[in-house]
Amino acid sequence: MRFLVLVSFLIVSYPIFGQLDTLRDLEEVVISANKFELKKKESPNQIELITAKQIAFQNSPNTANLLEQTGNVFVQRSQAGGGSPVLRGFEASRVLIVMDGVRMNNAIYRAGHLQNVLRIDQSMLERAEVVFGPSSVMYGSDALGGVVHFRSKNPEFGVKSFRSYLRHSTAIGEKTGHLDFNFGRKRLAFLTSFTFSDFGDVIQGSNRLEAYPDFGKRLFYVERQGNADVSIKNKNVNKQVGSGYSQYDFLQKISFQQSEKIKHTLNFQFSNSSNVPRYDRLTELRNGLPRFAEWYYGPEKRLMFAYHLELKNTLIYDRATVSLAFQDIEESRVSRNFNDANRKSQLEKVNLFSLNADFQKVIKSQTLTYGLEVVGNDVKSKAHFTNIKTNEERKADTRYPDGKNTMNTWAIYVADQLKVSDALIVHGGLRYAFTDLSAEFTEKAFFPFPFNEIQQKNNSLTGNLGIVYTPFAKTKFGLLGSSGFRSPNIDDLAKVFDSVPGSLIVPNPDIRPEYSYNGELSLNQQIGKKIRLEGVYFVTSMRNAIVIDDFSLNGERLVMYNGQSSKVLAAQNKAKALIHGWNLNLKADLSKEVVFSSSLNYTKGSIKDAANTPMDHIPPMFGRTAIKYQKKAIQVEVFSIYNGWKKLANYSTSGEDNLIYATKDGMPSWWTLNLRSDYQANKNISLQFACENIFDKNYRNFASGISSAGRNFVITVRGGI
Repeated sequence: MRFLVLVSFLIVSYPIFGQLDTLRDLEEVVISANKFELKKKESPNQIELITAKQIAFQNSPNTANLLEQTGNVFVQRSQAGGGSPVLRGFEASRVLIVMDGVRMNNAIYRAGHLQNVLRIDQSMLERAEVVFGPSSVMYGSDALGGVVHFRSKNPEFGVKSFRSYLRHSTAIGEKTGHLDFNFGRKRLAFLTSFTFSDFGDVIQGSNRLEAYPDFGKRLFYVERQGNADVSIKNKNVNKQVGSGYSQYDFLQKISFQQSEKIKHTLNFQFSNSSNVPRYDRLTELRNGLPRFAEWYYGPEKRLMFAYHLELKNTLIYDRATVSLAFQDIEESRVSRNFNDANRKSQLEKVNLFSLNADFQKVIKSQTLTYGLEVVGNDVKSKAHFTNIKTNEERKADTRYPDGKNTMNTWAIYVADQLKVSDALIVHGGLRYAFTDLSAEFTEKAFFPFPFNEIQQKNNSLTGNLGIVYTPFAKTKFGLLGSSGFRSPNIDDLAKVFDSVPGSLIVPNPDIRPEYSYNGELSLNQQIGKKIRLEGVYFVTSMRNAIVIDDFSLNGERLVMYNGQSSKVLAAQNKAKALIHGWNLNLKADLSKEVVFSSSLNYTKGSIKDAANTPMDHIPPMFGRTAIKYQKKAIQVEVFSIYNGWKKLANYSTSGEDNLIYATKDGMPSWWTLNLRSDYQANKNISLQFACENIFDKNYRNFASGISSAGRNFVITVRGGI
């Protein structure tokens, strides 16, 4: 891996490679940084843009993999049907996920690891934008590490089209089919899409490090035979039995262009999965036997219905967008201990209402953006035990309070972009937000909590100030200071959950919002007409950082939970934490047909206590290096993805880093060599072929409980008219 990194950045010193067109990446238009179109060269933020053409060529099996392929987003996995993006050491509820301008984060987004991005169909994305660093002025709570904004394709007026593809992947047993069609008249257009994917058990790489010859092997799996659970010896230890699942996604959009100034769009999306096995839990042992006979997420359903209104040219704004959205989210967890007749089912339903109104007005050299946001969450949590022998049901402990749970937020913001001169642009903004949370405990038979209700009212004021300075045509400096906040949600305050065997997370009604204060310096430098360097250094200070630590319940440090003595933990505010790191990107046109690119990321974070305890969710050094050839109808890319070591000493003590799924020394470094290609046979048909992890290496991403796929052949046929 060190060799790959060295090659990536030594190429900067290589002589100029002939006369080429000027690189135009900084001319790319991005939206997520300030809600309206903005050129990258005018923004002080670090932004990763993934276009529809890149998405089609990358040909990823899911959206988490799509983000990982950038080389700048780290992804954790607990199961094959999972993928939790990490931005600058922040993960899950500290990263804001947005779909078509509508926030997906809800009141039960947890601080651990989340797979919700998989419920977005990457086949229908027009683009994905990743904004790194605190973005609370524009997006409010949760945008501490950044924002991942997915934008689906829009109906096209005056166009009739049909597109489809079929994809098969060997190591993950994938069979995916997709079709979409657009029917557009002069003012009215329809876009319909459907995607179905079926994934088998993931086959991990067979080439292991000599120091860890058995790492990741699936030695057993559990089957129900008669009235007993039986541990079965796995004949193929590289086949991760219990990792397969399926999913389908449906999208329907209708656009009506009422006039040049008014456009209406209805946006309906529905995603539904099969049961998704929690693979990491299915590999755990207790007293030499499997701990669980069953552990899976029930069908995960995401329904979104949104109305978008686009307006132009009035006295108080040049452009405006208003979005009114409703989301219906359903999640469940089902588990049963080995040779236990009682199956536990926990069901959560979240209804999420949101209103966003954003306005932009250009006044001479100033671009003023302002708006408001209203979000309402309603959470219902249920649970029961089912005796699989008698089918009798009885009450079980719920994951969240079983009464009425609500979380409501109101916010207003204003931001200004001032063009001082052709070389200097100043950005600034403020946001005020108020959050009202209420959770009720009606059933306390399982845990005698010393309270019946949790109520919190929090308000916050956040801001940012940035400078973009371009002293020369090919040089851009960015300086950005920003603050962010995250109000505790119902998951933070009121969850009961066994995060790792022998540990129990219990409610803590006394936690407060956490804040981050970020400073970053960036440089974009173009060398000649073919090489561009980007570098960012950032420092983020957190106050009242919410972390999982030792706690007590009714004065007890240990309690019995699921038949096991468990240490009591709870989410708590730590006084201070510090995260710092850097990102480097290099792109070079070696010829008219060949492009070289590379990225490298480093992050370090620690709690500012006496022991300088490492923070959880901090990835090791990681990156990507690629060479791409493109000429006429052919594209070919050879690339490597790599991770550094995550040593034992750098693991968090909270358990969120999942040391139990790593080696005794931590998570080893790794790198893979991969190839992908695309051949446009004619204007209607293209063929894609890829070979991933060519050397069949065995590896895991840090904090993951499942090994990545081994040598994987991918074949895709695309067609359209």
